[in-house]
Amino acid sequence: MMSVLETRELIIDVPGRVAGRALSLRIEPGQRWGILGPNGAGKTTLLHTLAGLRAPRSGQVLLDGEPLSQWRRRQVAQRLAVVFQERQDGFPATVLETALIGRHPFLPPWRMETAADLERARDALRQLDLSHLEPRLVSTLSGGERQRLALATALAQQPALWLADEPTNHLDLHHQVAVMRLLERQSQQGVGLCLCLHDLNLAARWCDRVLLLYPDGELCHGPADAMLIPEALEKLYRQRLMVTEINGTRLFLPE
Repeated sequence: MMSVLETRELIIDVPGRVAGRALSLRIEPGQRWGILGPNGAGKTTLLHTLAGLRAPRSGQVLLDGEPLSQWRRRQVAQRLAVVFQERQDGFPATVLETALIGRHPFLPPWRMETAADLERARDALRQLDLSHLEPRLVSTLSGGERQRLALATALAQQPALWLADEPTNHLDLHHQVAVMRLLERQSQQGVGLCLCLHDLNLAARWCDRVLLLYPDGELCHGPADAMLIPEALEKLYRQRLMVTEINGTRLFLPE
């Protein structure tokens, strides 16, 4: 199967880090990758590198089998959606206007959004429980509402691959579960997922593959069942863990 995104001997450029193990992996349609690691391990830097927003120290990122550096940014945006952990308000905009940004990579120059674009944006807002906020200015939203709007904008983009940095950041428990179920439905439709996560239990429940990033540049990756084991995770976080199982899913708690 053709990968959506692939890395070959990739070493990300983390300031102050003099070494690092090269990363070679393939993200295929429908796969759900979780990226785990402590603060400073390079999770966000890796995500930005995969999106082509930051140059690697060495190695290569390929999109649909072609070097990412050869793609125009508009073409990349038609394939990849990036959800940042932090974002800044630009010009004053409503919730609906912001969701429509997800359609911009597909618009011909100097053309307005079509009725179909508007419908896709509104459907994305509906799936993120934001329809009632369409006319509100983004500046008036809570942190959780802004996070769901960022996800709705990515959903409207209809990407082949999500690159999401802490997609459940700022969300209450109900919306955390709703967002992860939405992302699971995306994967069932053949969309690839690459998610930076802090919550081990989200990774255990929702991811089928896991990449562990260590602060010294070491890394390992593989099927979630092989990666999410106490020996690996305790070394990763320098924290003793207790493990239990509920309905076939492992849960991790700090001792």
